[in-house]
Amino acid sequence: MNASVDPPVPGGPRSAPGDGRYGTDLFAPDRTGEGERIDHGALAYDAVTRSRLAALGVGPGWRCLDVGAGTGTISRWLADEAHVDEVLALDRDPRFVPVHPGDRVRTMAADITDPTLAPGRFDLVHCRFVLMHLPRHAEVLARLADWVAPGGRLVVGDAVDLTTADSSNRAYRRTMAAMWQVLRARIGTDINWVTRYPQLLRDLGLREVGAEIVVPPLTPDAAVTAFWRTTWQSMRDALEAGTAPEAGTALDADTVLAPGELDEALDYLSSPTLAELPPGMITAWGRRPPA
Repeated sequence: MNASVDPPVPGGPRSAPGDGRYGTDLFAPDRTGEGERIDHGALAYDAVTRSRLAALGVGPGWRCLDVGAGTGTISRWLADEAHVDEVLALDRDPRFVPVHPGDRVRTMAADITDPTLAPGRFDLVHCRFVLMHLPRHAEVLARLADWVAPGGRLVVGDAVDLTTADSSNRAYRRTMAAMWQVLRARIGTDINWVTRYPQLLRDLGLREVGAEIVVPPLTPDAAVTAFWRTTWQSMRDALEAGTAPEAGTALDADTVLAPGELDEALDYLSSPTLAELPPGMITAWGRRPPA
């Protein structure tokens, strides 16, 4: 998973709720295991992303921008296997992106909410699990579209949760609900709009618009299961406290997890009886008309 959102500089000030950054107490980039947590998400969804990019014809001659590059799995694939000419891996903290001397991949530490940011024009602009965390996602999406060269492609992806509210496992269902509330209170995360991606891309003047939703099976040994397990473990204090200290905002009383409820949900993720459809990923794409 490319970085769900660009984390703040370690040791810097706490993020204000809704400013589009992870609070350092939730997913600090220098916390042991954070790179592995991101990689679990990448393992769950990279094959889908690679398949879509290949179907769109990404290859030699392309200049690519990977926004929210995370641990660089898609950036590296673009350079090493798709053999594009150049990849710019953009992230607020690109420390996890491997770059080698003479590489096609270079990194850029930047905030995509900065209206003065102008990284250039690209044949591909890819952005995954980032816009869902930004209150002004429509403005940033328009900016991403502006960075696409004539004839180029914009590919965006975010989480979509179509299934977890109907889970028969109470602890799992309630932990997912508490997680979404904490993320919204502390970061501003909102996935309610993401199914509108096709219309948003058309409104920006893109053509050949398409979209797909993938929901991987949740089984004890799956990468997506490891992602949710490590995510919940990182969020334990927030999930069990029921408040968002930065905002001073209490979560809904019926969403606060009872003592032991999170551990029950974590045990369920390792249970041989686990059979769920977790939050999935919507991917949408469009092409800027040639000049």
